Amino acid sequence: MDFEEIYREYFQEVYLFIKSLSNDESIAEEITQEAFFKAMKAIENFDGSKDIRDWLFTIAKNTYFSHYKKKKKQIDLEEKEAAMTGVQIVKHLMNEEDAFTVHQFLHSMNEPYKEVFSLRTFGELPFEKIGRLFGKSAGWARVTFYRARKQIIDYMEEMEYERN
Repeated sequence: MDFEEIYREYFQEVYLFIKSLSNDESIAEEITQEAFFKAMKAIENFDGSKDIRDWLFTIAKNTYFSHYKKKKKQIDLEEKEAAMTGVQIVKHLMNEEDAFTVHQFLHSMNEPYKEVFSLRTFGELPFEKIGRLFGKSAGWARVTFYRARKQIIDYMEEMEYERN
């Protein structure tokens, strides 16, 4: 059996398996494609001692978990960065004059940045709920929040520079 036949015969099963792990069609498709690419590169190492379907599922499962770990590290890094810059914003909000400046700048910000930042900071809503409010994903809400926060921090640094 050549690799093209293997691909045609098992792609759907592997895709459904990964979809059951990820609950996300686009991730399942991406991981399945990557798993078959890895299998194609390693097909000469397949000795037939195991069922090819099991071999493909093992590659797919390992590919999924590698993807998940990499994504988790990226989110953890973003959260650490958020905590650091979040402290800066909290410091500004504790100072009455700075708090007024932050609110003044926030009022002039474009949507959706203004609303996403307010919902997250003052409403303490999780990214999943903010995303749902806008009909978008939690990832979209997270990125929008970080961009809004960066705008505010840049503005506050600029104001601090002008004062000194």
